Amino acid sequence: MGYVGLCTAATFASRGIRTIGIDIDDERIEQIRKGKAPIHEPQLAPLLKKAIRRKLLDATNDVSKAVDTDTTFRTVGTPSQPSGSIDLSYVKNAAEDLGGVLREKPGYHLVVVKSTVIPGTTNGTVKRFLEKSSGKTVGSTLGLCVNPEFLREGTAIDDTLHPDKIVIGSNERKSAGHLTRLYRRFYGSRLPPVILTNPESAELVKYASNAFLATKVSFINTIANIAQQIPGVDVGIIAKAIGLDPRIGSLFLKSGPGYGGSCFHKDLQALINYGQNKGYDPILFRATEETNEQQANTVVSMVEKLLGSLSDKRVAVLGLAFKKDTDDIREAASLRVINQLKKKSAKVVAYDPMAVPNTKRQLAHQIEYAENPHSALRGADCAIMMTEWDEFRELKPKDFQAYMKTPNLVDARRIFDPKEFSQLNYVAMGLGDTQSTVKRE
Repeated sequence: MGYVGLCTAATFASRGIRTIGIDIDDERIEQIRKGKAPIHEPQLAPLLKKAIRRKLLDATNDVSKAVDTDTTFRTVGTPSQPSGSIDLSYVKNAAEDLGGVLREKPGYHLVVVKSTVIPGTTNGTVKRFLEKSSGKTVGSTLGLCVNPEFLREGTAIDDTLHPDKIVIGSNERKSAGHLTRLYRRFYGSRLPPVILTNPESAELVKYASNAFLATKVSFINTIANIAQQIPGVDVGIIAKAIGLDPRIGSLFLKSGPGYGGSCFHKDLQALINYGQNKGYDPILFRATEETNEQQANTVVSMVEKLLGSLSDKRVAVLGLAFKKDTDDIREAASLRVINQLKKKSAKVVAYDPMAVPNTKRQLAHQIEYAENPHSALRGADCAIMMTEWDEFRELKPKDFQAYMKTPNLVDARRIFDPKEFSQLNYVAMGLGDTQSTVKRE
């Protein structure tokens, strides 16, 4: 009942399908049973509360409750190992635990792998441990499918209710047919295109999707870094123009401080490691990752352009979550920027409307934490806009002028109109400097 599992369970229950969520975290289970969302995700809390009230969703730490259902979605995590490969221990353990409780169950049961796993995992690790622990063979009474998720944090509920596709990978028709019927019940006449393929192809689809999007982000950031060197050039115009080309499209052409979150970095590292183990070095994806890592240096260089030496300078970081509408800081660009600022002996104060608790657990007292944007700006030598929260869009030039020691602003997310903020010492990602000089204190 992590991010994917909880959102999936809540949406199934919202459509009248009785659902049971299983997790080993007792505290999380207790929260869910009270109708409280343990993570921040728009629309999740009311959906969850309603499902619990209507008794369409229950949560438990008892894996044997899986026998009361006919389909089990496995959504356990696949964290990265130092080599970049994925850790399959949770996948293995979940397959063994589930197989054990299915051993005595009569009738058919479908197991659906929704975790992000490298090609061959379902037909290899999952199938092997599931069959061994259940004493059954995938086929007549035991089904096995791959069904990758394509959820975006911040829009996960909408993504589940209105997907652009459903990918089902299976080696036998019975499993694929069973899962297709479940989705037909869920979506009714609005069933999206269903792609039926083998497990290995379905597993690779997820990696291919995230690798392409990550590469697109690193591409536009590369163009932004070039545009920044040309007076009068705005990468936003470049992105708008090329985005109108149907071969390119406008999505994920927003320049910024680099991608973050639980998927892109982890999945690219896994795909690189997988390719290398197969005898192929995917240099494009290595370049995508290197470009993303370097983007934090670009942001810090913009601060240095305004301040010169950062030693003992007070820098306000506005935004810690890797994107708005989430409290997730995993692989967040803000953490890479903060790390670089600290290396240069800057004093960092940060504010985020949702992600401060998670950041405190990771950074503790390495930085200061503010209770609102104005207190973060108070006495700061420079401010960096790191997350595109709507709350930050409401800030005006006068706010920076009134609270900051010097109104230096680095707009790494491009949320402000450069013309409106021209009265400040303002620099922005992918915006060529039109000023002949930049004021320094």
